[in-house]
Amino acid sequence: MNATVVRYLLGGAVLGQVVPRILTSDAAKRCYVKGIAAGMRAKSAYLDLVEQARAEVGDMVAEATFINTKAAEASEAE
Repeated sequence: MNATVVRYLLGGAVLGQVVPRILTSDAAKRCYVKGIAAGMRAKSAYLDLVEQARAEVGDMVAEATFINTKAAEASEAE
């Protein structure tokens, strides 16, 4: 066998043993939790922004409805 192939096989075996331990370590889990918490904060900020936009659009629609109602009343009065 070629020396390069042997190195790849040994490297793969070592990684196969080490990587699962690294991914399930306490430090990795803390990192995952922090990432999830940041995602939850981003989602909350996005939802707040969407709610504010909905409220503003609702106000504009209400004002436009009021204007149209007044215009309709004025045209009926003529």
